[in-house]
Amino acid sequence: GQEKLSCNPKKENGSHVVLCELGNPMKAGAQITVDMELSVSGLEDMADAITFHLQLWSKNSPSSTNASVTVTVPVEAEAVMELRGNSLPATTVLPTSWHRVEGSQRVEDHGIKVEHVYQLHNKGPSTVSGVTLHLSIPTQLGGRILLYLLKLGTEGGMNCTNVPDLNPKQV
Repeated sequence: GQEKLSCNPKKENGSHVVLCELGNPMKAGAQITVDMELSVSGLEDMADAITFHLQLWSKNSPSSTNASVTVTVPVEAEAVMELRGNSLPATTVLPTSWHRVEGSQRVEDHGIKVEHVYQLHNKGPSTVSGVTLHLSIPTQLGGRILLYLLKLGTEGGMNCTNVPDLNPKQV
């Protein structure tokens, strides 16, 4: 019949060991099938697989022929990332007769301020690290300035690399 095993986890020589009692006494020649479901946490920094060493042994007859097998299980982390973004103001219309004021250091003399905000969310179920977000911002169109980048900021422990030339005219 099917029975639940009594298993006890312990640490032995720096390794995590789980000992399961299959039954005592057993008759000679008995055959037992065991299905085990293991729940392992903290796999974020693991390689692409985890290895289990399984061994069957008897307390009654110590022997070097005790059955041993190694099982390697692939580790696959899954996380759904979501990128949200918006512009403030959402819509900007430039008047047809508008011209920037050359030489001015005031931002409003060079155009209408538009702020773009992007948020990267992890919807799980796994945690993520080492995520790269590549964001391309068109700064020119037809040889003319389309967007003039004043500053770039991040929150939440993120870093920016290959930052475009910000505020080259020192506005």
